[in-house]
Amino acid sequence: MRACIQRVRQASVLVQGRVVGEIEKGLVVLLGIGHEDGSHEVQQLANKCCGLRIFEDEHGKMNRSLQEINGEMLVVSQFTLYGSCHKGRRPSFVAAAQPEAAEPLYESFVATVESFGIRVATGEFRTHMQVSLVNDGPVTLLIDTSQAF
Repeated sequence: MRACIQRVRQASVLVQGRVVGEIEKGLVVLLGIGHEDGSHEVQQLANKCCGLRIFEDEHGKMNRSLQEINGEMLVVSQFTLYGSCHKGRRPSFVAAAQPEAAEPLYESFVATVESFGIRVATGEFRTHMQVSLVNDGPVTLLIDTSQAF
């Protein structure tokens, strides 16, 4: 699994002009799912996202996690995180899991994060979306479960 994580002051996602998910202070997680991903990767990535100490403490140091600040998470499916631009000018998405395999893992990721007591908002799977956010910092991180944590 791959995630692009952004620390935000607020974020929302629109589908056909209507808000389907929105959060205040927290994280936007653009979530990509590959062919090899399963429940182990879901748990690993959810733990990492919820426990990352990327929010400031009283001394201005990045020392608090999403859980510690009672933050929220907006999760948006992003198969293009598995896009390869190595050959030609058109990205290849063959490394991304097919929607039928990816959607249950996406839903499992959301449920796992919610089980930590975090409020989660989402986009709509397999839908064209417009994501708006106010990146705080900016702080943006990339996580790939295929790399050792």
